[in-house]
This record gives sequence, C-alpha cells and structure tokens, in this order.
Amino acid sequence: MVDHGLLAEILILIAIAAAGVAIFESLRLPAIAGFLVMGALVGPGGLGIVSDPERVQSLAELGVVFLLFEIGLELPLDRLQRTWRRALAAGGLQVGVTLAAASTASALWGLPLPTAIVIGALVSMSSTALVMRLLSERGEVDAPHGQLAIGILLFQDLCIVPFLLAVPLLAAETAPSLIPIVLAVLQAVAALAIFYAVSRFLLPPLLDRVARLRSRDLFSLMAVLVVVGSAVAAEEIGLTLAAGAFLGGLVLSASPYAHQLFAEVLPLRGVLLGVFFTAVGMLFEPLAALREWPAVLTWVAGVVVLKTAVVVAALALVLRQGLRTALLSGLALAQTGEFSFVLAAAAATAGLIDSELHRVFVAGSVLTLLATPALMGLGPRLARTLAGHDPVDALQAGGDEAKLSQHVVLIGFGLAGRTLARVLRGRDVPYIALDANAHTVRELRGREPVVYGDATRLPLLDKVGVARARLVAVAINDPIAAYQVVREVRRLAPDAQVVVRARYVAQIDALYEAGASRVVVEEIESAIEMTAAGLQVLGLPQAAIERFASELREEGYEVLRAPPALALDPWLAELLEEGVSEWIDVLDSFGAPQTLVELAVRARTGANVLAIERAGVPRTNPPPDATIEPHDRVLGFGPPPALAALRALLEGRSPDS
Repeated sequence: MVDHGLLAEILILIAIAAAGVAIFESLRLPAIAGFLVMGALVGPGGLGIVSDPERVQSLAELGVVFLLFEIGLELPLDRLQRTWRRALAAGGLQVGVTLAAASTASALWGLPLPTAIVIGALVSMSSTALVMRLLSERGEVDAPHGQLAIGILLFQDLCIVPFLLAVPLLAAETAPSLIPIVLAVLQAVAALAIFYAVSRFLLPPLLDRVARLRSRDLFSLMAVLVVVGSAVAAEEIGLTLAAGAFLGGLVLSASPYAHQLFAEVLPLRGVLLGVFFTAVGMLFEPLAALREWPAVLTWVAGVVVLKTAVVVAALALVLRQGLRTALLSGLALAQTGEFSFVLAAAAATAGLIDSELHRVFVAGSVLTLLATPALMGLGPRLARTLAGHDPVDALQAGGDEAKLSQHVVLIGFGLAGRTLARVLRGRDVPYIALDANAHTVRELRGREPVVYGDATRLPLLDKVGVARARLVAVAINDPIAAYQVVREVRRLAPDAQVVVRARYVAQIDALYEAGASRVVVEEIESAIEMTAAGLQVLGLPQAAIERFASELREEGYEVLRAPPALALDPWLAELLEEGVSEWIDVLDSFGAPQTLVELAVRARTGANVLAIERAGVPRTNPPPDATIEPHDRVLGFGPPPALAALRALLEGRSPDS
C-alpha cells in the first residue's frame, strides 16, 4: 500500500523548499537559509503543517549522499594523494582538540562525564552539505581554505563511525573500555579498504558494459544505483552512508564516465538537499528556543568561537598555513553538522541526553547553520583586518628583495606560476614568487626565489617590491583573495601591469574594476582552444586560426561574452578568409620529386609558393623549375581554402579532397 500521508508530506516539503528558495534568492540571501527558515515555519514548532519530520528524514538524508558522491567525482584521486596527509593532520587536530575542549567545558558546567563526551563529539562535527554548497556557490572549492575545509569535513564524516559505536559503551553502567572502540576503528579501516577495492575493480567495468548498450535511460538508472548502492553497501559493512557515497564518487572520478555520472546525479542532488535542509529546519522549535534562550545562545557562541579558534590555531600555528587561510577555514566550519543530529538522536535513545538538552542542541545547531553564510561572507573582511597581526612571519627568499627592480612578482606558485617562472628564467628576467602554501615554499627553498606569505597583506606586497615591478601575475585559486590582491597591488603600483587568472566569466568585471590590466579566464580560454582545435581539424591554416584567437583575446573576450543568439561579427569571420602564409611539411606520401610547373600549384590550389626549405636551408621566390620532394617544407600563401588544397597536394592527395 502506498503511504499517502508520507507522499503528501514529501510534496509539502518540496513546495516549501521551492518557496524558500524563491523568497531568499529574490532577497539575495543564501538558499540554504531559506530551506532552514521555511522548515522551522511549517514544522511542529511552527505552524504544524508537517507534524512528524522524522518520517521524511531518511529520504532527506539522501541529499547528503548525492552531495558527497558528487564531491568524490570532482576530487580526483591524484589530488587526494597529494593532500591526504595535510587533511588527516588538520582533521585529526580539529576533531581531537574540539572534542577535548567541549567535553571539558561541559563537565565543568556540571554535566556527567559520558554526556559531556557526547557533547564534545556533537560540537566537533560540521555540516559537509552546507559548507560544500556554500564553497561551490562562492567559487572557493579549489581555494586553499576550501581544500583544507573539505579535508577536515571528510575526516569528520569518517569519525561518525567510532562516535556512534561509542554511544552504547558510554551508556553502559560499567566503566567503558577502550578496547572495543579501538577494535571498531580497526574494523572500520578494514571495511574502508575492502569497499575501496570492490569499487575500484568492479564498478568501472560494470559502467563500461552499460555504456556500450547506448541506452540513456539505463545509464541514468545505473547512476542512481551506483550512488545509493555505494552508500548502502558501505553502511552494511560498518561505514556510513556518507563515507560510502564519497568513496564511490572518488573511485569513479578517474573513469571515463565521471562527467556523465555528474550530469545524471546533479539534478537529484539539488532537490534532495533542499528537502534535507527543510527537514532539519522543521526540528527547530522557536518557542522552546525562546524559553531556554540563555542555553541556546551559549551553545551558539560556544560552537562558533571554539571551532573557529581551534581551526585557526591548528592551521596557522601547527600546520603553518597562514592566518587568512586558517581564519576562512575556521569560519566555514563554525557550525554543528547533519551527522550531529544523527549522533544526538542515538545518544538521546541511549539516555545520554535528556529532552531539554536535546532541544537546546537542535535550536542552537539550526542557528549555527543559519549563521554560517553570514560568517563566511564576513570572513574575507575579518581576515584583512586581522592579517596584519599574523604571528607567522614570511619566510625569506634570500634577503635580496629590496634590490629587485623592474622584476616580475608571481602571486601563487602552482602550475601556472611555475610555468611562467620557467619562461622568465630562460629570458633572464628577474622574478620573485609569493605562495601561501608553506609546504611548497619549504620544498622549493634554495632552488626558487619564492617566499611564504598571504598576498592580500599590503606590507608583504611592499616587501617583495611590487611598487618597482614591471609585471604582477596573480595565479591563485581563491577568487576573493585574487580580487583583494589586485586592489592592494594597484594601491602600491598604479602603473604596473597586473595579469590575473580567473576561472569563470562572472569574475571578469570585478577584477577589472579592482585594477587588473588583463584577465585570463580559464572558462573562455578552454572555449577558444576548443574552437581552434575544431578549425584545425576542418583544415584551416594554423596562422589564420592563431590570428583569429588572438583577436578574440585582444577584444577582451567581449565577443565570447555576447548573448549566444548574437551572430559572430563579420570582421572576425573575414579573418578566417583573408590570405595568410603557412609552412607546410611535404610528406613521404607525396611521392617522386616534381617541379612547380609539373604540379601546377597556382592553377590547382590557388595558393602561391613563397619559399622551399630543404635540409634547413630556405630558398625564397623559387623559379618555376624548382623541385619539391618529400621532407621539404613549403611556405605557401593564400586564403585558407587555397592553403588547405596545397596541404592536400603536398600530402599526395587530390586538392579537391
């Protein structure tokens, strides 16, 4: 029998979620805040339209499962292999210190020790679903603080396994033993390894068989089966739904079907996440929160201050990641998470948390979730204010910064920064690099002029001689930090050339307003490169393609930013038709040597031969009796169709082909 009551409540939840998004988006407020507020409004503590939110909680939790599967798909294994040690260290410090501090504070407050330990575990968890959604919306997933926050979140999600296993031990009347907990952790690690191996060697071949059938409907069903199946299988062997979904996505990120899987699960993830946060909001009881407001505010303030302080101390002082990165990470994680609700329910069932404390936890947790978008928005401004008091001193590159003049300053020393540095070194152009990754700086110490520091700090930019620089190249993944760097650089060096890398078209205008001389947009550059590759395959000369791409860039991408319905400007199309020159290799398939007269180049192709190069020696303006043979290079001139015909002729094919 169909549970019509459940279907009605699910329908109401979706309608409420849609209304919340519409209202909050129109007010330019975060959509997740709308889900939470609308859920509280119609839940049992509000209007009571949905009286039992726990009935739809299991369905709502699927939203988290789909989110973590998507995260795994977007987090390649090679990147995880490079960052897992840092994520393990940061996550271990955050969970361990937060657990100890919150448990101690709760015990001093007068709570029994088992309850105090549960409170510490609740506080140590953050919301993976909320933080990942906000990082994605803000374009900060690949930023240094985004990567650190993701690593800590994933470590927290794995910790839910020992936390849940510890609940019955803490509730036991006899003194708990650490041995069962240690064994449970070892069992979870073994289950993790087994799950990874099965996913790694069974799922890709299965998806390959499905893809060969070329059935879109079957692939869609298979995508949902993989997501939910990974989560359920992981839970059956002792892990969590979230851990299984993440690992399933991570393993499949290296498969050729990763992009199609992403496209299939994205719509479902959005709907289910909306249902999830609306269901969480329904747990909030405004009247109960008002009655117990001192305890609720204590919870909110304690969670925000404690977690921010712990993350900042762990990242800035222990892992040496810099104050700005640490502060942005700390504010992003300053809430209690979705798995805290699962743990709290288990603790309440075991008698470790009474109903009053559970109400305080729910109210305080929902308020921390609501505060998170505002805290993350406040982060950059607060980081700018406090960055001048960063206790981590910049590492010196050799003490010669003051002597640099007419040099290049590289902000960010990843792949783009190192590539530019290699070219500058080959041209004997002096340069100095700034990077916020202490590990990168230590690794390159003595081999590259790179210093550690937060490039948004004006004194640090002044120290590396930005005011005397010819060029400042900003190649960092954090869009907000890039904007701040450009603005500070322009304050110090009004006349310097500032080139900035951006990921998305939406960032262009803000960077130009901040003072950028040139913005290189990855999204558009990939479009230009793809267009160039397509034109090359169609046989257009390389010189014409390069000129066409150059004009697109010279116009500041304005042509590509125009509405899709707007036709390409005629002058750009004419660039692909005007005469150009191009060197063409004569292949072995050309056959026996022939003279220009015998080939009738002009008559058959419409192109002119300006030079013939043989064994590295060019012969310009060759006479009609000049021969062409395999392994020569011919400089042809003419419109693209003529050059395409000449290329076919020199490859031994008919010019008409």
